[in-house]
Amino acid sequence: MRFRERNTTRSMKTDVKLTSMVKTSGCAAKLPPEKLHRVIDNLPLMSSDKLLEGFESADDALVYQVTDDIVSVQTVDFFPPMVDDPYIFGQVAAANALSDIYAMGGTPNVAMNLLCFPSCLDLEVMEQILLGGISKVKEANAVIAGGHTIADPTPKYGLCVTGFMKKDQVWSNKGAKVGDAVVLTKALGVGIINTAAKASEASEESVSQAVDSMTRLNKVARDIAIRYQVHAATDVTGFSLAGHSQECAAASGVTIRFDAKSIPIIDGALELAQFGFIPEGRYTNQDYLFEKVRFAKELPQELVDVIYDPQTSGGLLLFMPKADAKAFVAEMDKPYCKLIGEVVPKTDRDVEFV
Repeated sequence: MRFRERNTTRSMKTDVKLTSMVKTSGCAAKLPPEKLHRVIDNLPLMSSDKLLEGFESADDALVYQVTDDIVSVQTVDFFPPMVDDPYIFGQVAAANALSDIYAMGGTPNVAMNLLCFPSCLDLEVMEQILLGGISKVKEANAVIAGGHTIADPTPKYGLCVTGFMKKDQVWSNKGAKVGDAVVLTKALGVGIINTAAKASEASEESVSQAVDSMTRLNKVARDIAIRYQVHAATDVTGFSLAGHSQECAAASGVTIRFDAKSIPIIDGALELAQFGFIPEGRYTNQDYLFEKVRFAKELPQELVDVIYDPQTSGGLLLFMPKADAKAFVAEMDKPYCKLIGEVVPKTDRDVEFV
């Protein structure tokens, strides 16, 4: 795969605060799940013998049969900036969109840009956003083949991504089994830290960890996990750990029980939550999940805040036999990749944090 040098060289001339142009940022800009489901749950399902996964189970990507044993896996994701640097914004948005393919057990092959761009900004800002996206798509060993742009007062960027894989190797969010261990491959707290950073209240170390997490592809985690048995998978983004695990639990007909104090958290996120740097999406997530998720009474409020925190380009949530989960975590050998729970028979809640 070749890229012209002038299209892969990052310029440092841009000086713009992208976050000053948006009200909500990253995956925190998603519509509240309650409002979203109020509409899509009433839409007629369009069926096809070749459409193996649609939106009915809230899976990460659609799955469409191409041949007897090959399927295409496709997703689309875009959002407003959560960082001021246009290049890093492009990286985060691309990594977030690519993640849905990894969450299905696949690898991205081809992508298309989606860009909303304010006419008041210098075109170099646009170039830097697109270069950031290219850098992550190149890292994923995929290609960008065009896209679509429109003029918009609020900058937004993302990708439509397609991967091709064997039908029997697709992961779904609805295969969790009683006795499975639950693994999370990235630390939480990105939404809280981004909120504090907009007010210049987050430490450099916290911001650095958040940016590192958001720009890190889930490629390595996926590449290692496919060597083990994975019964179900998703990635943790705007609907929070609580929300995306609830979707898995409901689709699988089980309860997911988390050891809340074992959940990896970015340094500083708990303290910032205590000081009230909470994104709006944290509250809309709780409103939707109130009767579906239970928290032990002794858990501190700031930990609950992090569990409901909307993540941007979050980690994979994997449901695996316990022996496989332990071996996977050991092979990953990263402090942010941890075994954090187990799957138990269905109770009166889809998810429990104890």
